[in-house]
Amino acid sequence: MKKILNIISSPRGAESNSIRLAEALIGKLTAQHPGSNVKTVDLVKTKFPHLEEAQLAGFFTPPDQHTEEHQEAIRHSEEAIRDVFDSDILVIGAPMYNFSLPSALKAWIDHIVRAGKTFSYSEKGPAALVDGKKVYLLIASGGVYSDGPWKQNDFVEPYLQFILGFIGMTDITTIRVEGLAVAGLKETALEKAIAGIHLN
Repeated sequence: MKKILNIISSPRGAESNSIRLAEALIGKLTAQHPGSNVKTVDLVKTKFPHLEEAQLAGFFTPPDQHTEEHQEAIRHSEEAIRDVFDSDILVIGAPMYNFSLPSALKAWIDHIVRAGKTFSYSEKGPAALVDGKKVYLLIASGGVYSDGPWKQNDFVEPYLQFILGFIGMTDITTIRVEGLAVAGLKETALEKAIAGIHLN
């Protein structure tokens, strides 16, 4: 039995290939781990706020000095961090937008990567505070970025691997549904991606 956190960042609903891929993956995970609990957080519907002065003030004010305004400003962050710590497996859908990730997903990351919460600083440098998590990155793209001449233009996987690893989530598997805008590839792209799901 596992606690699975499913992060959706695509606004396309049933037409989203990253969501379809996530559904297939979660189906296999729950089959492997009967009785697992799945919590889905749709970042498009939840609308995590992009960080502004109010959130930053809350982040850097000692908890014993928090006002009601601070508490409300950091509410999304506190909930998101609690979800991360409570989960065993994270499934993160990441459609590629302009060679990078959707702003909704970046906003969520900005809420979970917090000094004193998911990482700390000392004279020895930064230290990760999250451990024991398995992460699946599900990247959907119109082109092919896993290999070939466009690989260097993929700023989704490298960034997510770095920033999640920075807070301690280093056990990461990437599954791609790609070539969705390429004739001859798009017709079987999702089928191929689902067939390539291997749990580890």
